[in-house]
Amino acid sequence: MLSKNNFNRLLGLLLVLGLFLFNYFTNSQEKQQYQEFQEKNSIEKLSSVEEAFSKQQSNVQVSGSGIVLRLLKDDTNGHKHQKILLRLDSGQTLLIAHNIDLAPRINTLKKGDTLAFYGEYEYNAKGGVVHWTHHDPKKRHIDGWLKHNAKIYQ
Repeated sequence: MLSKNNFNRLLGLLLVLGLFLFNYFTNSQEKQQYQEFQEKNSIEKLSSVEEAFSKQQSNVQVSGSGIVLRLLKDDTNGHKHQKILLRLDSGQTLLIAHNIDLAPRINTLKKGDTLAFYGEYEYNAKGGVVHWTHHDPKKRHIDGWLKHNAKIYQ
């Protein structure tokens, strides 16, 4: 028969083990569900922003980089977005709408800087918009990012 002290230790050990196993399997299920979601709902991928623009396509996951033409006033309606106008190597302009409620603002960014991006492209006649340049805390969308001076903002 176990003494009261040994019983309490065993009970504590079993509780910690139970919590560990619960957390392990819960996270594994969430990861599997997220991977299945991405496979079922994968966004069409194209090789470039220029190609998506020429085909007038939206909901396209793109990556690239450009030179900052202008830092626009933040959009503060609803979720806050840092707005950045880029010029791509092709000469096309592209608006970046970076959600600063979910990702850090790039305070060091200035005109003439190079900015790399990975996000979802939406067509418009002015060159398009890239958004979803942040992580998705609910894991319903592919995580995006911005990269400036070797630092990733997500």
